[in-house]
This record gives sequence, structure tokens and C-alpha cells, in this order.
Amino acid sequence: MGGSGSKSKGFWPFSGSGSGDDAAKDGNEQSLARVRSFPGATPFVFTRRSSMYFDEDGDLAHEFYEETIVTKNGRKRAKLKRIQKNLTPQGIVKLDFPCIHVDFPIILCEA
Repeated sequence: MGGSGSKSKGFWPFSGSGSGDDAAKDGNEQSLARVRSFPGATPFVFTRRSSMYFDEDGDLAHEFYEETIVTKNGRKRAKLKRIQKNLTPQGIVKLDFPCIHVDFPIILCEA
């Protein structure tokens, strides 16, 4: 499946070098970058899009199957058929713990 990187072009949300005082104090360390036009922006992600769906009964799951009986050569056999219609996505889910944005340009650990 794909990564969760940003797909928009031309907007880099973490394009700032922080304040000039921090760079002077810590020459070897990188400071947290802030967005220039949005001073209150943070590098953390608090919500995500859920990968689960509701069916018409209100059940919540990643996938739904129904059992069908197939007769082949006079022999009955149960088979699972995946349901893909009449499903509604769960939507946006709040994360229990904030995560760091995938496009955040700071090295957290060098091994």
C-alpha cells in the first residue's frame, strides 16, 4: 500500500529555521522548525483517516464477508464472498498519542 506523504506540491509546511537565537546557542543541534505563515503550527499529527468501514447493520470492520453455498459435482461446499457494496468509511479518527508528521525534516536518531 502507499506511504502517507503529502501529495500537494509547492507547500512545505516545515520550511523555517526556527528563531535565530536557537541557532546561535546550539550550533550542532537542529531546532524545531515552525511554519512561517502559521506560527502556531506543530510537526505533530493528531488525527488520521480510518481504514475501517461500517456495513448496513452498523458493524465496524476492515473487511466484510458473507458465506455462500456452492454446489459442485453434487457436493455442497461453503465459500466466503467478500462484500464491497453498501459500505461507508468510518472517517477521521483521533489518535491516542500524537505522531510526528512524515514530512518533518529533522533527524531524530543517528545510529
